[in-house]
Amino acid sequence: MQSALPARVHHLQPAGLTALAVALVVLLPELFGDLGRLGAVLVLQLGLVLTWVLVAGLEGFGGSLAVGAAAAVAADLALILPERPALGDLLVVLGVGFLAAVLQQMLRRPREDLVASLSGTVLLLCAVSALAALLLLGRAPDGHGQAMVALLAVGAALVVGHAVDLVLPRPYLATGVPRGLFGLLLSVLAGALVAFLGRDAGGTGAAVPALVEGAVLAGVTAMVALVTSYVVVEATSAGGEWADEDGPAAHGDPSLSPWALSVVQAVLPLAACAPVALALRSIL
Repeated sequence: MQSALPARVHHLQPAGLTALAVALVVLLPELFGDLGRLGAVLVLQLGLVLTWVLVAGLEGFGGSLAVGAAAAVAADLALILPERPALGDLLVVLGVGFLAAVLQQMLRRPREDLVASLSGTVLLLCAVSALAALLLLGRAPDGHGQAMVALLAVGAALVVGHAVDLVLPRPYLATGVPRGLFGLLLSVLAGALVAFLGRDAGGTGAAVPALVEGAVLAGVTAMVALVTSYVVVEATSAGGEWADEDGPAAHGDPSLSPWALSVVQAVLPLAACAPVALALRSIL
């Protein structure tokens, strides 16, 4: 399986969008407090909803968008309205969202690719709910510092991984996917280093817990980044060699924008790491 998407587009655009997303979630709370954090998280959620529906090719475009957007808003409200919010409150959102997704897929005509579309919608529900965990992380004591360090560690891991794999994607971790073991290891080291340097701002203090937190977050980031790269390769697969020019895949879906692919590559790893960061804070 070969992707018609140029390697530099596969790596440089997601790296740039990752930096932008991290800056958004770090700076808006600094400027506008909890309202800024909510706005930043909602932007990431809605961006992921739109691009994932396009990239995954979910059938029932309008209905899938509605279910995903409603789940994003409901997840945010579930964590900002209660006086003592808990991550478990998102179970209600996931349960109702799953029922809505089943109904949406069963009621559309024709029911082509029903199982694949339902699976993609469920993954989307999990991702937007996971992003909402950033709201909970930010509300804890010293929450802004904790969220900032965690996000910077994740962002550093993503950017370093893309930069290294652009130059030296060896040895390949999956056939046809331009991601290598060298980039994965360096991304984990980058995340651990950022967490170590920011241990005072993040409230960790001790060196070992900070290194463990950074390494775990970066490891999760690297693995999810590998998965998103596989999704991109599959969505743009073509029979020929790697393309040499920027733009949509030469032999893939011409309506699939490289920017939509890049948003998925940037935001989905952030979503996966949000509840992990929250869990690590309760352990370390």
